[in-house]
Amino acid sequence: MKRYPGEAVPGLIPQDSLFARLRGACATEWRAYTGHAFVRQMGEGSLREECFRHYLGQDYLFLIQFARAYALAAYKAEVLADLRTAGLGMAAILDEMRLHVSLCQRWGLSPADLEALPEARATIAYTRYVLDKGLAGDLLDLHVALSPCVVGYAEIALTLRQSLSEDHPYAEWIGEYAGEAYQGVARSAVATLDRLLVERGGIGRMPALIATFRQATRLEADFWQMGLTLSV
Repeated sequence: MKRYPGEAVPGLIPQDSLFARLRGACATEWRAYTGHAFVRQMGEGSLREECFRHYLGQDYLFLIQFARAYALAAYKAEVLADLRTAGLGMAAILDEMRLHVSLCQRWGLSPADLEALPEARATIAYTRYVLDKGLAGDLLDLHVALSPCVVGYAEIALTLRQSLSEDHPYAEWIGEYAGEAYQGVARSAVATLDRLLVERGGIGRMPALIATFRQATRLEADFWQMGLTLSV
C-alpha cells in the first residue's frame, strides 16, 4: 500500500492526520498558497491597502458561497453528528463575515455594498469547484475541498503572528485567524476529515482526495493572486 507521509503543525495538524497527508502529497502547491506574495506582503505590512480591500470584498462573497457549501453538508448528512458539524461550520463562517463587515466599514463599505460587488473570476472558480465536488461526491469529498481554506488560513495566521507589531496594518485580520476561536474551528475540520475517512472508504480513496485537495489549493493561490493584481 502506498504511504502518504504527513507533516505536523504543532497545535493544529497532527502528523498522522488525513490533512497532514494531503498537505504532504501536495507540498509544492501548498507552499505556493501559504507562501504567496500576497501573504508575505501582508505579514510584512507592505501589502497595498487597495489590494487588501479588493481581497476582503471578494472574500465576503466567497464566504457566502462557503456558507452554502456547509448547507449542502447539512443536506448530505446521514447522522446527527454530521448535521451538527455542518451547523457549527456555517456558524463559524457567519461569524467570520462579521470581521469583514467591521474592516470594510472603515473604508465606507456597508454590508449592502459588499453584497452588491460582482464576483471575480477567481471567486467563482474556487467556490463553484467546492460546491461541485460536494454535489458530485459525498461528505468526505466536500470537506476535503473546503479544507485548504479552513485549515490553511489557520496555519498562515500562526506564521504571520510572529511578525506582528502594535501598529501592524493587518493585525486584526491576522489576530482573528490566529486566535483560539478560529484555531479551534480548524482543528475540528482536521478531526472531521479523519473521521470521515474511516467511515467512507478508507485509504483506497487517497488518489482522488489528493487530486481534489491539490486543485482546491491551486484555486486558493489564485484567489491571493486576484487580490494582489486587483483582477476581476
